[in-house]
Amino acid sequence: MTLAQYAMLLIIGWQTYNIARDSGMSVAGASGQLALIGLLQFLPLFFLTPFSGLAADLLDRRTVAKATVALQALCALALAGTTWSGDMGLPVLFSIAVLLGIARAFTGPAISSLAPNLVPKAVLPNAIALGSIAWQAGMIVGPAIGGYFYEVEPALPYGIAFLLFLLSFIALSRIGEVPRSTISGSKRPIGQIIEGLAYVRHNKIVLGSITLDLFAVFLAGATALFPVYARDILQVGAPGLSQLAAAPAIGAALTALWFSFRPLQTGVGPKMLAAVAVFAVATIIFAFSRTMPLSLAALFIIGAADMFSVYIRGSLIQLHTPDEKRGRVSAVSQLTISASNELGDAFSGGLAALFGPVVAVASGGAGALVVVAAYLGLFPELRRARTFDPPDELSMTDIEQRETAP
Repeated sequence: MTLAQYAMLLIIGWQTYNIARDSGMSVAGASGQLALIGLLQFLPLFFLTPFSGLAADLLDRRTVAKATVALQALCALALAGTTWSGDMGLPVLFSIAVLLGIARAFTGPAISSLAPNLVPKAVLPNAIALGSIAWQAGMIVGPAIGGYFYEVEPALPYGIAFLLFLLSFIALSRIGEVPRSTISGSKRPIGQIIEGLAYVRHNKIVLGSITLDLFAVFLAGATALFPVYARDILQVGAPGLSQLAAAPAIGAALTALWFSFRPLQTGVGPKMLAAVAVFAVATIIFAFSRTMPLSLAALFIIGAADMFSVYIRGSLIQLHTPDEKRGRVSAVSQLTISASNELGDAFSGGLAALFGPVVAVASGGAGALVVVAAYLGLFPELRRARTFDPPDELSMTDIEQRETAP
């Protein structure tokens, strides 16, 4: 599924930028269209995420995941058809972006909250690392499918994505019954949503982990501007675009592979903060690079540092959250990830439209460094987090009680 998603997203951005440039728009104007694509993917996630998290806790998570994969498969089929017929235009791309945002709003909480039900808690960090390898493998191969196959036939990446979504649907259908926890507390849907949000707010480890990624990647995200760098700065075309998109994924995949064999045991909080700082510095280097080797090296480090942070953040969030709330907490986590990615893409594109792509990426990296410095003081719990161990029963009970406190 990840492979299909990243193949589609890369080509959607590439087509958007090229249609805009070929219609006479400037680099700044075409960058603004990339910003709009990111915004249109984010808005459905923003409005639907509270309900998608509740759906993951109330409904069969396998059914929710299958329905959203089916919707993404239909989007891929529509993109393949319009590209093949020559009817592709910005309105089509914008409409599909909205539908993909709706699908991903429900996919993330359902699938991420399944993992703790499928493996023992003791090996959950290893399972997260292995899942990350699969995710990053999709990020590596997906852009290759997108960029190189687009050179063969523009509709081909979307056709392959449709087949991959179909395989994902079949794989999800083969998952048997999984244990579920019964939701306690409020019986009203709105009350249950509020309880999930309250848990995040009171658990400082979870809140700090989620929001650190939100602000750092929101500011320092450069992926939305890959088409700008590929066409107008590095001038490497669609194959080069694939390489730019694959480089951070390769760094992330190798990092995840390392953790699958050598899981992190100590100093998890400080190391997560350090990884985000490395991510920010590498982003600044990429911003000013004018050679492909240096750009790819910087992006490799960006991916490795990001996966280092993702591995720690994902383990902390899952292990510090009771099962009955994992769907809703995962939804909050997904919302922040989407805000940092899709809304971050919109922010980067808008900033590039105003000040140029180099200033947009470099200033974002600098902003992420400021975020890390601020979190050292705002969330001392992260600085003091030495292991993945969740709080003891007394501490967890205190958190539960604070959710209902005025």
